[in-house]
Amino acid sequence: MILPFKGTQSCYKTGMKIVFLGTGGTIPTEKRRHPCLALKREGELFLFDCGEGSQTQIFRARIGIGSLRAIFLSHLHGDHVLGLPGLLMTMSQTSRCQPLLIIGPAGIATWVRHVCEDLNFHPAFQIDVKEVTPGAVFVSNHYRVDAFPLEHTVCTLGYSFCETDRPGRFQVEAAMKLGIPKGPLWGQLQSGSPVTLEGEREVHPSQVLGPNRPGRKVVYAVDSRPCQATVQAATDADLLIHDGMFLSEDGDKARDRGHSTVTEAAQVARAARSRRLALTHISPRYRGEDQKFVDEATRVFPDTILGRDLMEVPIPQTERRMGQQGRTSASGSASHSDTI
Repeated sequence: MILPFKGTQSCYKTGMKIVFLGTGGTIPTEKRRHPCLALKREGELFLFDCGEGSQTQIFRARIGIGSLRAIFLSHLHGDHVLGLPGLLMTMSQTSRCQPLLIIGPAGIATWVRHVCEDLNFHPAFQIDVKEVTPGAVFVSNHYRVDAFPLEHTVCTLGYSFCETDRPGRFQVEAAMKLGIPKGPLWGQLQSGSPVTLEGEREVHPSQVLGPNRPGRKVVYAVDSRPCQATVQAATDADLLIHDGMFLSEDGDKARDRGHSTVTEAAQVARAARSRRLALTHISPRYRGEDQKFVDEATRVFPDTILGRDLMEVPIPQTERRMGQQGRTSASGSASHSDTI
């Protein structure tokens, strides 16, 4: 099911950032809350999972609860959804009137309905819950969100947030040769609209713009074993956010519990040719061992960061995807033939 959403702003002028609201596992610690990730773009806010304490973390991060458009839930384990009732209750105390969309796998709609009924909760705004399967689940004029299957102990979805391509760079010299006067006409061409000059001569954007530039791509794959579906979804991603719950010394636990080791997460990022990797869903068994996670991951994929609560990661616009550039990292080249 594809859910259309029409944005009202241009997607090319302001930034995008990721805010880690909760980077822990099943048991929260004083430094790591339950899983929740925020993506903010063009004044719109999206959440991926909503563990306990998410509403508090949103306030601490100062990212604006009123701009929340949609929540994407990966699965129905408590550490990923139990923050939703409190968040909804808080939102009901605001002046919000626009609908809130909640997307997740089968079972989400029943659970949200029970929460509202059992708590006698009747917000002034509409709550739309959509149970989805892998594929496009949320589409606007400027971006789309795709769901893909993860390998966990229950049905679990990962999500890919990908902007549409941006117009190519404006070629000033080409515009001058065509006799287009500098001013509003240049802006129209840059926005993708043809213009008409004196003598009814029409100029199309393709005559003055370079090749399209790729939009930004962020992939969320938490509570999962390493799998080929994630590699495909994260191909040439600007940022892959991946389950890195265990160090390799506890690989047996990772396999038994449907999670990934740090090395496995790094191998996924390398196979996908992602630009960066962020590790999250860190087990509480590791206290004060952050450097071990970084050291282990960077041996395989150098451009790795370890997520921590309230950390912000900007997603800059890039001219080309890594795969198009043929870039290699210090760990060696990666190709689509890499397997997980």
